[in-house]
Amino acid sequence: MKRIVDLILLLITLVFLSIPMLIVAIIVKLTSPGPIVFWSDRVGQYNRIFRMPKFRTMQVNTPNVATHLLVGAGSYLTPVGGFLRKSSLDELPQLWSVFIGDMSFVGPRPALYNQEDLIAMRTKRGVEVLVPGITGWAQVNGRDELDLTKKVNLDTQYLQKQSISFDFYILFLTVLKVFRREGVSH
Repeated sequence: MKRIVDLILLLITLVFLSIPMLIVAIIVKLTSPGPIVFWSDRVGQYNRIFRMPKFRTMQVNTPNVATHLLVGAGSYLTPVGGFLRKSSLDELPQLWSVFIGDMSFVGPRPALYNQEDLIAMRTKRGVEVLVPGITGWAQVNGRDELDLTKKVNLDTQYLQKQSISFDFYILFLTVLKVFRREGVSH
């Protein structure tokens, strides 16, 4: 049922966001050299690695580590990177990942392939059985501001409480957080 809801939401979302996505793509291309989309190796369901797209917000030479571990992260941002991150517009290409089934609209955010501590903690708690999401329970409860233990606790709560109604509640909270630009550190 969750997959069907994802596909219906995807169609609705594309109707409203196709033109804004095109505009963002053009702006990214015009404001910095390099590709429009950055493909990141992420950990998906059952700890399988998949390639997740995002609009590129960092310079091409940026080290491939989690942003919170990047020293001087702000200096690597493209001219529009900060805005794209704070507005979450950089996440829009992940609709492709929802379409092909690597991601859902709601689930734990996919870890980077090299976030071994987060992957191990999630696996120990059984969270790896979930399809990762564009947004999730941890994102609406702190996003970048959470330490790993709190994030995994929230992911575990989602695992235990997951339902279509809970997903819609998380989506509602996500829209509020995005409009308020809460929880984004870079």
